[in-house]
Amino acid sequence: MRDVLVIGSGHNALIAACYLAADGWDVEVIERDTVVGGAVSTTQRWPGFHVDRGSSLHVMIRFTGIIEELALAECGLTYLDVDPWAFAPFWQGPPGKSEQVALTFHTDLGRTCASIEAVCGARDADAYEAFARDWAGRNERIFAYFQQPPSPGNAMRHFLGIGRAAGSRDGAELGRQFMLPADALLDEHFTDERLKTALAWLGAQSGPPTHEPITADLMAWVALLHTRSPGRPVGGSGALTAALLTRLQRSGGTIRLGDGAAGIVRRSGRVVGIITESGDEVRARRVIAGCHISETLRLLADPHWLARGRAIRLGNGIGIAVRLATTGLPEYPSAPPPRTRRLGTQPIPVSDAHVGMQLLVPDRSFLRAAYADYLAGRIPQDPAVLAMSFSAIDPSLAPAGHHTLTLWAQWHPYRLRSGQWPAQTEAAGAAVIDVLDRAAPGFREKVTDVHVQTPDRLESELGLRHGNVMHVEMTPESSFWWRPLPELSGYATPVPGLFLTGASTHPGGGVFGASGRSCARVVGRSLRRARPPRPVRGAAAPGSR
Repeated sequence: MRDVLVIGSGHNALIAACYLAADGWDVEVIERDTVVGGAVSTTQRWPGFHVDRGSSLHVMIRFTGIIEELALAECGLTYLDVDPWAFAPFWQGPPGKSEQVALTFHTDLGRTCASIEAVCGARDADAYEAFARDWAGRNERIFAYFQQPPSPGNAMRHFLGIGRAAGSRDGAELGRQFMLPADALLDEHFTDERLKTALAWLGAQSGPPTHEPITADLMAWVALLHTRSPGRPVGGSGALTAALLTRLQRSGGTIRLGDGAAGIVRRSGRVVGIITESGDEVRARRVIAGCHISETLRLLADPHWLARGRAIRLGNGIGIAVRLATTGLPEYPSAPPPRTRRLGTQPIPVSDAHVGMQLLVPDRSFLRAAYADYLAGRIPQDPAVLAMSFSAIDPSLAPAGHHTLTLWAQWHPYRLRSGQWPAQTEAAGAAVIDVLDRAAPGFREKVTDVHVQTPDRLESELGLRHGNVMHVEMTPESSFWWRPLPELSGYATPVPGLFLTGASTHPGGGVFGASGRSCARVVGRSLRRARPPRPVRGAAAPGSR
């Protein structure tokens, strides 16, 4: 009998497995796919082109210390600093005489403010500097809370210090700001629509549009990116989960690929293992479900939990990913000239425009129009697009003289008002490429191969129910100690022996890892109450205690 079985090999599931194995527990990961990593994985989509299947930019995990605690650099993980982390081009002037200008967001706050001043003026540059310093301080406390099990008590301990950290003594005003729609907060601070648009599009990445209440911090947390840049793993997003697998195996853990869980086994009401799709029954003292919460409840096959699961808000999709192989990068008229960056000892000339997220929305009315189409069950006529071209800084991703790009677009419903996705996939992908072509004229002619991940494909390829990359809606009533349901929110479940991790749990989606580490701590305490762990086999990282 194993100490722990982990269902799924997403990054949170692997992080939980790594911490537990490093503490000396006998851990096995069960994965249906033949590729490790779930939505944090990279495959060769076309000959010579290494393309992410899910996420591409790693942001939150860089603030957790998990990479260092698990010594993943020793396991082959190398991060490139994505700095500048955003580039937002805008056309200005009358048709036929317009020119393009751009905002560039650097990790260095001063350089960012200089870019804002050049496009938007000194007033907005000064306002942004104050805004970034203020909200970075607040979000340091919030991120600390995200790395602990959710409870009202934990929330109060961290949130009570936010006002002091930000230099504010007015708790009522602070609360008002957090309750605001992000658009309202932007309107209070800035005058130029281009700056507000860039920040609003960044804030909408979790799904909720920035005109809805209580979205202020979904936008304002990006102030933390002036304290540490996002990261991009060399070799693709999947290099993170590949390194986690190496760490797991060095600590004595194992993985089973291509034979997923077909059911969770209970005896006398207690979870005691799983049945695999091949019919193998694997026993364990504890089972961690790192898959989607809906899949977990299906595997549990308990009428009570299947009925209760209908209260979980899965949403109607968020967007689509368009993966491209190209003969060149987008040529933005406002892009600065290339400068030399280094990948190891290799010099790489690259423009700041191609390093990070390329925010392709002309103004906030486009965001609202796209969301209105989504609410009506329509594919947006003018989707909001975020482009990433990481082969510009990592040549290993594509053959010489070629590139690979990911275009993320919102909002695209899983359930369409009329028609079905397979018949509309090509047109939806073409509309996204058209947005990039308008910002970088001539880009369309550089595209050689296209793979479009519509919400139905995100569901079938990655197990993301309804195509929701966050698993569960990132709205207030589906967050904190309510995620995914109040009784399932603390990683331990009311079903003895069953634990949860992943984007379905606190703190939610994105490449974060906090859920995996917190779950490992809860499971470790549960195991230690029964007996101590075995001696650790092989090289191990610091444990989860």
